[in-house]
Amino acid sequence: MYLNLDNVTKVFPGRSGDSEVTAVDNITVHIEKGELVTLLGPSGCGKTTTLRMIAGFEFPTNGDIYLDGQEINNQPPHKRDMSMVFQSYAIFPHLNVYENVAYGLKVAKLSKSEIQERVKKTLALVELSGYENRAPNQLSGGQQQRVALARALIMEPKVLLMDEPLSNLDAKLREQMRNEIRRIQQLINITSVYVTHDQVEAMTISDRIIVMNEGRIEQNGTPTEIYRHPQSRFVADFIGRANFIPGVVRDLKDGQLIVELMGRTLTVAAAKDDYSVGTEVTVVVRPEMMGLNPATGAHVDGIVRRASYLGDVVEYDVEVGDLLLSMVETDPRHLVIYPIGEAVQIGFLEDCLYVLPLTKD
Repeated sequence: MYLNLDNVTKVFPGRSGDSEVTAVDNITVHIEKGELVTLLGPSGCGKTTTLRMIAGFEFPTNGDIYLDGQEINNQPPHKRDMSMVFQSYAIFPHLNVYENVAYGLKVAKLSKSEIQERVKKTLALVELSGYENRAPNQLSGGQQQRVALARALIMEPKVLLMDEPLSNLDAKLREQMRNEIRRIQQLINITSVYVTHDQVEAMTISDRIIVMNEGRIEQNGTPTEIYRHPQSRFVADFIGRANFIPGVVRDLKDGQLIVELMGRTLTVAAAKDDYSVGTEVTVVVRPEMMGLNPATGAHVDGIVRRASYLGDVVEYDVEVGDLLLSMVETDPRHLVIYPIGEAVQIGFLEDCLYVLPLTKD
């Protein structure tokens, strides 16, 4: 592994002075060279503190951090061979684009010709060629973020760190920039750690996602694993949307569970294989894993309580007994929008459902 955090804990003193706050609680993270790993979670989950410990702005209370086989626990930021892109861009307003990007190289006392060559190459990489003489206030938010990214990349760091770099951009520009960040990261194959609270952003750019909650790691996996096979209710609820339906295990068959829910029996996958017959469980059902008025398969009866046409999808809330299930219809051939109060039948894509223990939060 290239970048390792082994049993890292960070404890801050409380405001009163007689208490402590554990921001990061004994986490272990191993990142391969060239990987882009995202730390994802709600505010206060410990993701930014983890990034700051990697960068050297904070030091672990316990545990060790290694980069390329070298322990860096007590190294200051400027000796860690890392660069960071901040949420606020942090570009110098009194310097033009060229001067901003070249700043670190000038501090390192490189020759003028080498600086010119590396600035030219880096601006081309972030598609800002021709903007050398622009002042920051003459740039859009996306262009300013490209300058910040160029300034980080030009130092050719071993690790690129990004702390919610797109949160100040509007939705459309944020989408464009996350694709650009991923393109550039893959093009130069730079090891990257990215912090965000935006689930879509994390799913789009990451090789792996580390979901954090209350200072701990809830799950570490690829975007597909995190979404399709959440290991806790928190992960299932935080990544995308999910319905949680109570059920009971009625049988085990070929490594899968036969689960009774809402009066029907379904065959579903499970987070673990030690369930027994009669165990109460929670079935995780994503909104797109259901269909209305199915022609075949197990289904349940419900009443439409909300219908919203969004162009590419139709969103429904359907009442089934004492549950209100959220679902989406994505088939563009469906021209009928079921009105509120309509009686419908819901079918399930059984191979997409997932089971979690009933008591696991």
